[in-house]
Amino acid sequence: MMQLIAQATTPGDIVLWVLSGIAGLIGLFVFFVMLGVLKLYVQALFSDAKVAMLDLIMMRLRKVPPEVIVLNRITAKKAGLDIPTDLMEAHYLARGNVSRVVAAMIAADKAGIDLPWNSATGIDLAGRDILDAVQTSVNPKVIDCPSMQSGKTTIDAVAKDGIQLRAKARVTVRTAISRLVGGATEETIIARVGEGIISTIGSAEDHKSVLENPDKISKTVLAKGLDSGTAFEILSIDIADIDVGENIGAQLQAAQAEADTKRFQAQAEQRRALAVALEAEFQAEAQKNRALVVLAEADVPKAVADSLRTGKLGLMDYYRMQNMLADTQMRSAIGGEPQQG
Repeated sequence: MMQLIAQATTPGDIVLWVLSGIAGLIGLFVFFVMLGVLKLYVQALFSDAKVAMLDLIMMRLRKVPPEVIVLNRITAKKAGLDIPTDLMEAHYLARGNVSRVVAAMIAADKAGIDLPWNSATGIDLAGRDILDAVQTSVNPKVIDCPSMQSGKTTIDAVAKDGIQLRAKARVTVRTAISRLVGGATEETIIARVGEGIISTIGSAEDHKSVLENPDKISKTVLAKGLDSGTAFEILSIDIADIDVGENIGAQLQAAQAEADTKRFQAQAEQRRALAVALEAEFQAEAQKNRALVVLAEADVPKAVADSLRTGKLGLMDYYRMQNMLADTQMRSAIGGEPQQG
């Protein structure tokens, strides 16, 4: 029997069976794929956001989740925006967040903000939160200056009279979507506002004028255009609190006086040491001269003895000299003068 079947089967029949099997497998694969996206196709069809069945199948093959694309297309369509699926696929494949971009575009459209698809996707791919940017553009946010992350509670500055002032500011900003890509972040706004507050207080003649009109700080700082080059537009700068700190001027003067005292003491000590050294030098010179006098006095008896031997000095002359010395010593003793040895 097997031999009869083998004889009846030709090579063409075998090829036909193989092709039929392959076609069957392909058809089975397509059936299961279509079965997986059929629900999405029907959902999009009845939501007036039609997506071709072939496009849904190709999404599966390109490893793009059709659920994300279809649901966001339906959401956009219901909000009055017609975003093609190929644009959404391209943004998803570029590792963008399709859902947040669509939500941002819907919010911008409702708020009357012009936000094209290319700009929205570019901002999203740049790493900025496009939805938060649109929300901040519609509903301005308040930034504390200094920020809590800095660890400081106030911005400290010193007026010209030396009194320290401690201020807190609140900056109201809204996002400038046109400057979002490449624009500086909140940290730059905080730094610039802090610098402006310090400069304004530092240029004040006295701290009382700042306390009387704290709004001068906000007006001066706001007039400097601190939002230039940033992703925000500053709406207002309000001084939330301002307190009097330490008398920095007095502390600096006291420190300078102490430093001057130490410097003068050092100079006086230097002069004293020099005087002591000079005194010691003079004493040494006096001792030297006294020694020379003693040496000279020691030569007198030698000279007298030599004069007696050579006959230059007679014996009577020597006695008269001794009597004169004795008379001189007596007169000195009577007069209260110390006797010379």
